[in-house]
Amino acid sequence: MLKQININKITFVTFLIINLSLVSNLKANSNVSFLKLLDDEWNYEVKQNPVYATSLGIKGFENKWTDMSEEAVKRRQDHHYSILKTLSKIDIDSLNTENQLNYRLFTQLQQNSIDLIPFNQHLMPFSHRGGVQLMHEQSERLRFVTKRDFEDWIDRLSNLDIYIDQIINLAKIGISEGYTKPRVLMERVERQISLQTNEDISKHPFYKLFNELPDFLSKEDKEELRLKATEVIANEIIPSYKKLHKFFVEEYLPNCRETIGISNLPNGKKNYEILANQFTTTSLSPKEIHELGLKEVARIRQEMEEIIRELNFDGSFQDFLKFLREDPQFYFDNGEDLLEAYLATSKRADAELVSLFALLPRTPYGVRQIPMESAPDTTTAYYMGPSPDGLRAGFYYVNLYKPETRPKFEIEVLSLHEAVPGHHLQIALAMEKESLPMFRRMSPYTAFVEGWGLYSESLGYEMGFYKDPYSKFGQLTYDMWRAVRLVVDTGMHYFDWEREKAIKFFLDNAGKSELDIVNEIDRYINWPGQALAYKVGQLKIFELRNKAQEELGKNFDIRTFHTTLLSEGAIPLNELEILIDTYIESNK
Repeated sequence: MLKQININKITFVTFLIINLSLVSNLKANSNVSFLKLLDDEWNYEVKQNPVYATSLGIKGFENKWTDMSEEAVKRRQDHHYSILKTLSKIDIDSLNTENQLNYRLFTQLQQNSIDLIPFNQHLMPFSHRGGVQLMHEQSERLRFVTKRDFEDWIDRLSNLDIYIDQIINLAKIGISEGYTKPRVLMERVERQISLQTNEDISKHPFYKLFNELPDFLSKEDKEELRLKATEVIANEIIPSYKKLHKFFVEEYLPNCRETIGISNLPNGKKNYEILANQFTTTSLSPKEIHELGLKEVARIRQEMEEIIRELNFDGSFQDFLKFLREDPQFYFDNGEDLLEAYLATSKRADAELVSLFALLPRTPYGVRQIPMESAPDTTTAYYMGPSPDGLRAGFYYVNLYKPETRPKFEIEVLSLHEAVPGHHLQIALAMEKESLPMFRRMSPYTAFVEGWGLYSESLGYEMGFYKDPYSKFGQLTYDMWRAVRLVVDTGMHYFDWEREKAIKFFLDNAGKSELDIVNEIDRYINWPGQALAYKVGQLKIFELRNKAQEELGKNFDIRTFHTTLLSEGAIPLNELEILIDTYIESNK
């Protein structure tokens, strides 16, 4: 009897081991299959965006642009449905913990794209902040280290006429179906298109690259490239842009809407509700976001007024803002000095990072001037991330147009947001995390990315910045700027505010120059919902940091907290909360 029991026990244990091994193998196979799906989808995405592919160092797309034909747009839309169907057949429990997160995020991104399909955003293809009329700026994303790189760019330019025709076709369909951009923005685009019709090749935007050819090219190579570029610009580029300009002036502008809010488009309010949820990665309604903005404006306004009292300024809040906008002591009179100030501030910030961060990116960043063709119509600065292969650095772009409107007291806060510890530090670290699938390394979650950027501005106090009361006021101005966004973005796109009302609300509450404020308001009109992400993301990061400090007490370490916060790249705010809760529990 004892022997039989032992044999049965051995048989059971053997059976259990075999089954566990089978389960383990099945899970391993599921993870491998799922990661292959993610790789295949990444390859599909870069194929749809050839310039982006080239900027990442991926070969095979050097002479192509994104296919914007009706057929291609429909194929991409259908692809989202197809992938979502494939994902629905995967047993999420068969995946490991990391891939379960990948599954949730990738599924959500596909659903986000599907949710926006009914609103036909592709039928409004023009933007004053980028697009067909500013395609020469795409070269800023590319690496030119051989003669072949320049030749590839020239080959790509020779195909730009096809892309322009596709954009014209989409815009015509948009007109017929009631999808057009606000006229006030499109008047800016007309000016930008006209720059591309300049027949003086030496001053043409596309020729700028060839005016500044690097020294590693021989004199003969330079002459050959310039000759080829001149021929393509004269025979292909200029005629295509003249055609675009004629269509734009004669057909598109006359049909543009006088209204500014997305709510004025077919089913526009529903569209905005979806955009608000997607950009903030929350379920907050436009009304809740609007009220949150008003609350934040009131809080920051109180802090700003305390600084004004400390300065013993004789006048009202509006008088102080007028003083900041008009007094020459706060401005440079030339772009060269302004650029030097940005460079010096960035250098200072680099040296202070180790006190707050245990892990820093390997990839460097540089500071560049925003191209003058778009500078009058864009914001104070922006950031362009590095390539994942590490062969192209990140770049912090600064606006030197009208330096007399760019306050010195904004330089510190702006640099901390766009460079380090803001966008460059966070984005470069994510790109260097090779264990993540590519869609995660290049994650598009604006609430995290911009929330981190805005949170980083506050780290300036811990890094030794904002010693001057005006710089401190500058930091509060930038915080106020993002709070104002919650109010004016929802106001214009959901509550039918006029553009002038939004500009006035901004002017009344923030010390930014009027040029900046008008450009900002026009940016929100152009990109509904995106501006909501900054403040919502920042407040969540503050909330999680405060929670960690309160619950961990003396065990809280800011460097470890930041390492954890950035460990998964950009993720939705609900996933971030799970991540930090786990960190708190494991460190109690």
